[in-house]
Parts: sequence; C-alpha cells; structure tokens
Amino acid sequence: MTTALRRFPHWPRALILAAMGVAMAAIFALDTLTDYAVAAAVFHTAIILVAVRWFSPRVVIGLTALCIVLTLASFALTPAGAYRTGLINMVISILAIAITAYLGLKMVAAQNAAHEARTQLMRITQTTSLGQLTASIAHEVNQPLAAIVTSGNACQRWLAQEPPNLAKAGQALERILGDAQRASDVIARIRSMARGEAPSRQSFDLNDAVREMARLSDAELDRRGVALDLQLAPALQPAWADRVHIQQVLANLLLNAMDAMQGTPAAQRRITVTTQALGQQLVLTVADAGEGLSPLARTHLFDAFWTTKPDGMGLGLNICRHMAEANGGRIWATDREDMRGGTVFHITIACAPATGDRSSTGLRHG
Repeated sequence: MTTALRRFPHWPRALILAAMGVAMAAIFALDTLTDYAVAAAVFHTAIILVAVRWFSPRVVIGLTALCIVLTLASFALTPAGAYRTGLINMVISILAIAITAYLGLKMVAAQNAAHEARTQLMRITQTTSLGQLTASIAHEVNQPLAAIVTSGNACQRWLAQEPPNLAKAGQALERILGDAQRASDVIARIRSMARGEAPSRQSFDLNDAVREMARLSDAELDRRGVALDLQLAPALQPAWADRVHIQQVLANLLLNAMDAMQGTPAAQRRITVTTQALGQQLVLTVADAGEGLSPLARTHLFDAFWTTKPDGMGLGLNICRHMAEANGGRIWATDREDMRGGTVFHITIACAPATGDRSSTGLRHG
C-alpha cells in the first residue's frame, strides 16, 4: 500500500484516510473472526507506518489509539481459541502498534531536525563563504593599495624637491600603475576562485615574475629597512600556473617575512628568495631571519582566521595554500638550515608541458 501511495502522491488525504479506515476495519474483522492464536491485530502496524508518512503527529497518535481500542475490542469479541494465547497475542499486538507509532514519530522528528540542520548549515555556509570572500578581497587588495599609498607619498617627495626629481617620480608613478593593475587582477582572481573556476594557467618565466614582484615591493622593503636577496636559478623551464596567483602568493610571503622580522636587529633583516628546478617542478622559496615558528603556529599555520599578529586577519597563508593547490602545487614551511633562526616557505609549481601536450592534458590557457 505504501508503494502505491508514493506512486500517486496527488491523492487527496481524505481518500488516503478512507482507505486506511477500510483496511483497519478489515484487520478488525479478521482478528475478531479468527482464533485467538492468530494475531491479526499486528497488521495495524502497517496502518501506523502509512499514517506516519502522510499525516501529522496528532493524527498518528489518534490512529494509534484507535488501533489499540480495536485490538482490545477484537480480543473481547473473539469467539474461540485459547484465552491465555489470545491475551498474550493481544499484548504483543498492542506493544507492536505503540512501538511502531513511537519509532515512526521519532523518525519523522529526526528527519525534520536533520532538514532544519541542513537548512541552517546552508545559511551558515553561505554567510561564512560571503564573509570569507569579503575578508579575502579586503586582505589581498590591502597590499597593493598600501603600496600605492607608499609610492604616492614617495612621488610627492620627489616632485617637492628643488629641482623636482622627475626620473624618481616617474618610477613611483610606474609602481602606482602596476599596483593598481595588480589590485584589479587580485579581485578578478578571488572572484574566480569563489565561483569555483579553474585558475587561468599559462606558461611564464618564474624568475621574471619574481623580479617584477620584487620591484613592486621595493618601497615597502625600504620603509621597513629590509634587504631582499634574489637567488634565481638560471635557465629555468617556464612555469605552468596562473601568474597572478603565484605573484600574490609571493607578495603574501614577502609581507609575512617583513612582519616576522619586526623584532630583528636592522642589520639582520634580510629576505632571501630562491628559485630552482626539481624534476618536473619548480620550487620557489622565501626565507626570513625572524624568530621562527612556535609549535602552536605550525599546527594552525594555514588555518583561516588564525593569526599571531595583533592586527592580522589570519587569511594570508590560507589564501596562499588555496592558490598553490589550485595550480597543482603545494606550500609548506620549515626552519632555516643555517641555524640563524627564521622560517622558510616552499612552494612547488609545475613546469610548462611541451607545446604539443598542453591541449591533451586539458589544462586551460590564460
């Protein structure tokens, strides 16, 4: 009966209730006319299961009570059989009806609770995703915007000199334009990540990308009194990744390295960026001369919204991990091997495939 009802969910509930009434009457008649040894009343459990599927708990409880009353009446009206056997069967039938109703109502309550929990989870997830997206954009765009302000101030100083240093001012303006474009690219890439789009991979020179980011970071490095040492391996194979993603990862790591060396003596503030080939991968590393990572920091290093900085958002390294993994690489941190203290971040990047292999591997071209 249940299968038939599911096939025809458009049936009016009144018709379903009428059919259940007919079935209950048939069960009552069968239970009354047969011997005490036949526990036909147990078939009322099927009525309860149908009621649980189609009606409210109040109706289910009412039907359960009616089924129990009919079972008692049937026992009293049964004309033949062993009375003791009939009594036992009646008790078993009533217990089966009551337990079926109880479990059925519990199941419906659990389903409703699960549905409500899923609904709440979806709302929380949507809110969290929106919050993370907003925070990510704010965090990532803050870097080029801060660089624009720094370059703008430098440009004003160069122009205020007597005579104005137009060459230096022009360089500052170039940095402003570059950072403005980088902010636009960052927003576009984060929006793409939020929509679940694959990175726009392309073949590019990793060393050139590192040098470009180093030039864009010059003003901030100078402001903080940090030296930048580039140790770039010559004749590297082209990288195959989203260039903006890799540069943004590098920008985050450079900023983290500067923050890590705030308590380091000025003469020792140095960031070392290296590139090297490792099989069919390229490895980019960023090493600082700070205090290093505590055991707690290692545990939560790439967790969203976890930070040791008083004014930090805890998103930089989390975004770095997502960008690295989205491009088929990975990121991890180690202690420096020269025993000077500090942390080294390593990022792997795929080498560009041969021209004839790019279409067959299904990778997107930027």
